[in-house]
Amino acid sequence: MTTDGLDGTVALVTGAGRGLGRAEALELARGGARVVVNDFGTRLHGERDESPAEAVVEEIRALGGEAVADHGDVACFEDARAMVGRAVDTFGSLDILVNNAGILRDRMIFNMSEEEWDAVVRVHLKGHFCTSRWAAAYWRDRAKSTGEPVHGRVVNTSSEAFLSGSAGQPNYAAAKAGIVQLTLATSHALSRYGVTANAICPRALTRMTEQLQGFDAAEGEFQVFAPENVAPLVAYLASPAARRITGQVFVVYGRMITLLAGPSVEARFDVEDRWTPDAVSGQLTPFFAERDPTDGFAMRLSG
Repeated sequence: MTTDGLDGTVALVTGAGRGLGRAEALELARGGARVVVNDFGTRLHGERDESPAEAVVEEIRALGGEAVADHGDVACFEDARAMVGRAVDTFGSLDILVNNAGILRDRMIFNMSEEEWDAVVRVHLKGHFCTSRWAAAYWRDRAKSTGEPVHGRVVNTSSEAFLSGSAGQPNYAAAKAGIVQLTLATSHALSRYGVTANAICPRALTRMTEQLQGFDAAEGEFQVFAPENVAPLVAYLASPAARRITGQVFVVYGRMITLLAGPSVEARFDVEDRWTPDAVSGQLTPFFAERDPTDGFAMRLSG
């Protein structure tokens, strides 16, 4: 099975002016999707710089595809509604939503400001919610009006930070964990209408990772962390071939795609009568006495 079924579909990709979003928009366009390229743009001294979204639109048109730029703020409820409306008004429908937009405000928990916390959670988590909310309403209404399931696809962008609890990114890690649960809730709510929702945890060389060591790794001419290595999974999850895949989380980079399992129970503790502080201590203290204190929930999942 291939992603040929993308021909004629309509996709909205957020944060698509550069990096991962750009690669994903181009890959969807190559598969035949018409694309709304969203990017809030850059600002220089308070003025909007040349639009990255427009540049990607031109790239898509050069490939023979159809695209339109959108400059809305993903975390603005009304802007998100307008994005969905732009897809429907311009191309007649919306079939695919790829939530990618994000920012970083890295800081240790004891140094982080309220603004740094709010900004990251707003763009990542609220931004995923706002677009998903309006897309979900559109698909639900369409399914109810036709009495038939729709081709609806949500691909969200999480991060392995939600597993490792990245010490210098408590805001980012928390937002990415929230995105996974938003993905699962979306999957459960919309499956009856034919909509799937999945999350990816990509490793890619973008503006958000260019200062980190190792992201320039290469194997000959193959760039391990090129965003283009992530985009094919997104195109697949957006296609009819992936109709049975929903509520899943994938780690993807280089030549590898890894499917994560859900959390599992490691140990259970019971008491004959009722719990008291001493009874809790009697069971948990010896259990953890010989255990590495860093070997917790998140570390076990990421291993």
